[in-house]
Amino acid sequence: MRQTLVFLLIFVVIVGAVFVSGYHSFWNTESEPPEDFFFGVSFGGKTAQEAKTLIDEVKDYTNFLVVASWDLDINETALTEVCDYASESGLSFIVFFDYISLHQEGYTWHPDWVTSAEERWPDTFLGIYIYEEPGGKQIDTGKFDEMVHERQTLFDNVTTYDEAAETFVRELPRGYSFYYLEMNNITRFVSDYALYWFDYLAGYDTVFVELGWNHSTPQQIGLCRGAATTQSKDWGSIIVWNTPDDVSSVKSGDEMYEDMINSYEAGAKYVVVFNYYKYPEETPFGTLTDDHLLAMRQFWSYASNNHDVWGKTQATVAFVLPKNYGWGMRFPEDNIWGLFPADEDSALIWNNMNKLIDMYGLELNIVYDDSSFSYEKYDELYYWNSTIN
Repeated sequence: MRQTLVFLLIFVVIVGAVFVSGYHSFWNTESEPPEDFFFGVSFGGKTAQEAKTLIDEVKDYTNFLVVASWDLDINETALTEVCDYASESGLSFIVFFDYISLHQEGYTWHPDWVTSAEERWPDTFLGIYIYEEPGGKQIDTGKFDEMVHERQTLFDNVTTYDEAAETFVRELPRGYSFYYLEMNNITRFVSDYALYWFDYLAGYDTVFVELGWNHSTPQQIGLCRGAATTQSKDWGSIIVWNTPDDVSSVKSGDEMYEDMINSYEAGAKYVVVFNYYKYPEETPFGTLTDDHLLAMRQFWSYASNNHDVWGKTQATVAFVLPKNYGWGMRFPEDNIWGLFPADEDSALIWNNMNKLIDMYGLELNIVYDDSSFSYEKYDELYYWNSTIN
């Protein structure tokens, strides 16, 4: 009897060991995604403690944090505390600033904090996320920076697409905050939902394409990745909710996971889950639910175990838009540059683009006709006015 119990105990121990080994192999939290790939979440709460709570939850299955909190931006001690904690937890990070206070009034610590960040966190500070959705604002308001009074009239006398493009690309980096980062060689990030091509031309180093709003994922990735690869810049994705201005339409864990996989396989350098504080009020992680956190763990394991899949879906063909055709491209009647209605070419471009998306999916990039850049890498180019069957 005793011998039987001993054998039974040994059997249970062996089975348990196999189970634990398999479990850790599945989650694989001890290994990591490719070295230059960053996966994480944004923080938009109010306090350093809220940020630490989020970091403690995700630090074992992310390596990147977007600190996107106005309350921290105006509190030097709290912002530094959060960045210290993120760095000590093994997370690389960027910090969002709506503006950098460069005058005698306001937050006089901003300039020194920004320029000393790389020295303070040399291995984890990646740059500054400056402004917010300039391309989307341009499309929806006719101004990329509608908050600054002296810049509200920049587009008043613009009459052509070329003039609109020239104004956007010339004037966006003239903002004091953007110019300060550029002069100090600090990497500049932004997220957007339109005009990625022109964001890069204006001087952004990395653009996060917003996946959501019920827009086509292959289209949005094709636009952002096409702009980034053509101009030798980095790109990423940020996963937002389904309906604009409705945080209650946050995506399910399964939907987020699909966006993560698509982004990873399409070669995004960054994949970020946008996190809004506080909704619902009673949750400690903003919009992140257990379902979302599970999807993030699963994706971390997938990326850790499939390094060779990162960027496996290469863009083999490109759809070429007319030069400076700053069309919103969210629907056939979308406007152009926020200044002009859809024109006689919009319907043809819309139909041809969607035919190619159906044919090639994530293997399609969408670029602009611009002799400054080379498109030799593509197996085939389809121009906006091509006949596509």
